[in-house]
Amino acid sequence: MTTHLIGSRDEWLAARIELLGKEKELTRLGDDLARQRQLLPWVRIDKEFHFDTEEGPAALADLFRGRSQLLVYHFMFGPDYKAGCPSCSAIADGLNGIAVHLANHDVTLMAVSRAPLAKLQAYKQRMGWTFPWASSTDGAFNFDFNVSFTEQQQRDGTVEYNFQREPVFEWRSGQEGDGTSARANFAAMTGTDVPTYSRERPGMSAFIIEDGVVYHTYSTYSRGVDGIWSMYPWLDRAPKGRNEPSGPWWRRHDEYGRG
Repeated sequence: MTTHLIGSRDEWLAARIELLGKEKELTRLGDDLARQRQLLPWVRIDKEFHFDTEEGPAALADLFRGRSQLLVYHFMFGPDYKAGCPSCSAIADGLNGIAVHLANHDVTLMAVSRAPLAKLQAYKQRMGWTFPWASSTDGAFNFDFNVSFTEQQQRDGTVEYNFQREPVFEWRSGQEGDGTSARANFAAMTGTDVPTYSRERPGMSAFIIEDGVVYHTYSTYSRGVDGIWSMYPWLDRAPKGRNEPSGPWWRRHDEYGRG
């Protein structure tokens, strides 16, 4: 027997219309936030960044692929990972379908990770993805855009992520991917321990190129990427919502049903 509120069709309609007003308010707020993002000052990038791509070595300007706008998803796949982060993989499932539409709207969508290109390509083939993916293995790109950190930063407590200083990382037993926490589970799923897994972080950054000059326009991190995680808008409209009281439940799309 359900414990949820039960009502008539008329009662549902009245409540739904009231909710519609709040949804419209949220939509208008979202439109205003989008305009404010576009009004942020641009930061000229004079530093040279180097990437490995399927087409060969590339500079940041080359990642635009002839378009004027570039959206980078900072995919958690560190050099020591044996597989990509499960959460980033779930997000990337959505990126795969929209890249072609963005490309035809003067926007290149590109994933960037620190793992070597060969490792990224093998994982990309496994997942069946087609969006472009560049490796920034030996460069400063991930560090400069605050999605990769060193072990020394972890130990010193100097990690700056999501525009704020993080507490000193707790170096303790139980952080070897033994399944005692969601982070340990995800670390194990990438073939690493928790400290190694935690040195990579998710995020997205936006760039524009004008007259051959590249500018950084926007970045978001942590739950800021919820908006590009395509399963969440659907779950937020499902009867039970995200329904994850015990923590993350998702896996890579080829791992469901394995037990």
